Amino acid sequence: MSACTASTCRARTFHPRTCRCGYVLPRRLPAVNIPHLWRKPVLSRLQQEIEKGLAAAIVRRFGIQPPAVDASLPPDTTLGDLAFPICLQLARILKKSPREIAGALKEDVAALPGVTRVEVAGAGYLNVFLDRVVVLRSLLADPGGPPALADEGKIIVEHTNINPNKAAHIGHLRNAILGDTLVRALRYLGRQVEVQNYIDDTGVQVADLVVGFENLDVPAPAVVAREHEHFDSFCWDLYARVTALYKEQPELKARRGEVLHRMEEGGNATADLATDLAARIVRHHLATMARLDIGYDLLPRESDILRLKFWARAFKLLRARGAVQRIDTGKNAGCWVMDLADDPEFADIADTQKVLVRSNGTVTYTGKDIAYQLWKFGLLGCDFRYRRHEDDSPGRPLWVTTSDRGENHAPSFGAGHRVYNVIDSRQAYPQKVVTKGLASLGFTAEAGRSHHFAYEMVALTLDCAKELGMDLTDEDRARPYLEMSGRRGLGVKADDLMDLLVERAASEVLKRHPEMDRKELDGIARTLAVGALRYFMLRFTRNRVIAFDFDEVLSFEGETGPYALYSVVRATNILRKVAESGGPRLSDLPALAEQWLTTETPQPPAGEWTLARECGRLGDVVAESVEKCEMAGIARHVFTLAQTFSTFYHRFPVLTAADETTRQRRILLVDLFRRTMLRALDLMGVQVPARM
Repeated sequence: MSACTASTCRARTFHPRTCRCGYVLPRRLPAVNIPHLWRKPVLSRLQQEIEKGLAAAIVRRFGIQPPAVDASLPPDTTLGDLAFPICLQLARILKKSPREIAGALKEDVAALPGVTRVEVAGAGYLNVFLDRVVVLRSLLADPGGPPALADEGKIIVEHTNINPNKAAHIGHLRNAILGDTLVRALRYLGRQVEVQNYIDDTGVQVADLVVGFENLDVPAPAVVAREHEHFDSFCWDLYARVTALYKEQPELKARRGEVLHRMEEGGNATADLATDLAARIVRHHLATMARLDIGYDLLPRESDILRLKFWARAFKLLRARGAVQRIDTGKNAGCWVMDLADDPEFADIADTQKVLVRSNGTVTYTGKDIAYQLWKFGLLGCDFRYRRHEDDSPGRPLWVTTSDRGENHAPSFGAGHRVYNVIDSRQAYPQKVVTKGLASLGFTAEAGRSHHFAYEMVALTLDCAKELGMDLTDEDRARPYLEMSGRRGLGVKADDLMDLLVERAASEVLKRHPEMDRKELDGIARTLAVGALRYFMLRFTRNRVIAFDFDEVLSFEGETGPYALYSVVRATNILRKVAESGGPRLSDLPALAEQWLTTETPQPPAGEWTLARECGRLGDVVAESVEKCEMAGIARHVFTLAQTFSTFYHRFPVLTAADETTRQRRILLVDLFRRTMLRALDLMGVQVPARM
């Protein structure tokens, strides 16, 4: 059996060749033992061979082992396809001028397979020109499916993780979109990935919601659910009211502590109410994320970590290793803490006693997270029980943990080889403590394979806040952007944002196509809104705060989703016109490509080659993005591809090309771009509308 590598597949059991999601699995190829294993694309393979050949030539010519021989990409393809600065480094060793060394190596490099010529440039660079026809043929021959499956173990990606006490907001979308894109990229690289969405159903925020239903004049949850379509939005407002109530009645905070304790105990009316509230809100969260084509394999519930004694087991291990101590005096009297004073990782932390168990016996988030992380790696010696979630479907199976009996034949979850926790940067300290917890138990390898995929918050521009009708204080107006606060009820609900984006996208499309019927308009508007939002969230590096602005998200110009989508629609229209003029149809293009592989043809001009080269770089870009945990690299490459195609479109006519050979080559280039962009956008979770 094989794991399906279709980026959107959620299936967990597979036919050897065809997944039940409909994706035909690629033939398995021998894996290579390198990080993020996958089949290298043609340009990478060729570059690697040239680097090896140049290193061998240096040994032959000068009798020395050279430093690393690495190539860079020249900014302009008229300067070559690969540039080697190695001669500048060798000059210091050989006491010769870089240009003299480059001249001695030039012919050796020119004789390598796949090279047409070599130029000595500048201070002594070796600029290599590839056989562009050979490379283009290789790109056209590439079936474009996912690479060979890797042999490193399963990867677990935990993302979304919204407190189940209110509606999802715009900041949660950044987490989910980053996490989902990471999952798609890993699957594209041939990795087996399990997606988890942790449900913190015994946390303080849920306790606050219970206090609200107990002490405010609101109907029972079942009544609210019948009377309000959006139960999560009702709880959004209720949560803000509870925060205000604590200020009016401080004594209620003691009740919150009692509720929290009862929730952790389980088996009582308070715990049952909390479970019901959390389950209702989680269903809304899942529906919100489904609008963005984001799904999960497993919903691990925090309550089950407690009921199944995961924490008790982890606590026993920590105590046995002396990794935690009970404090008898001071502000942490009665608490169990992890002492971080001697660890240089925490040198900048003022409070080096991290509380894992409070004096009242309740467990902190960090304590439960240590137990959860141990389970993710299969180190705890126990497992959850599982049942199918209510939102499970044949095309997208979804399981949830349970402390009850569970179902037979559930998939095998957890026991991952590598773990990514997609959690915002404000949680860097507790995430370090979780890793420290693993290391203190002797699991140093697993601690090293624990990755905190951190990111900054999403804020609103003041114009955006005004358009949403938010009440702003003078203090708010003085800020460059507006931070969100669930306790104040200040923020943008994810569903409200999506509704507004769809409405504005429909308005933009209607300007261009006033004749379009409503059904088609709605479908295109939804696709455009999702694509615009996902692209916007991904184009910023993780360490940047995003200031959300509607005009920027939906702009058809610049580095935006609509601009990228429009380039694919334009390419598709060109191919449609080719077919309408008697040329090959889309279904004929594979045969045309196969025929073109054996046709004598001159080297393509620089502008055509630039487009082909950028298409050929997608695999490397994805691999680098995963290696650096920076999904913005994929978004940047999509923008570069769209820009490069725009230049190609204006410089190189397809329908009116000078001769049939040129026309066919350009048709195939347009299709190569179209297929590459569809693949790249799918990695970002972006679909392409039929027209815009």
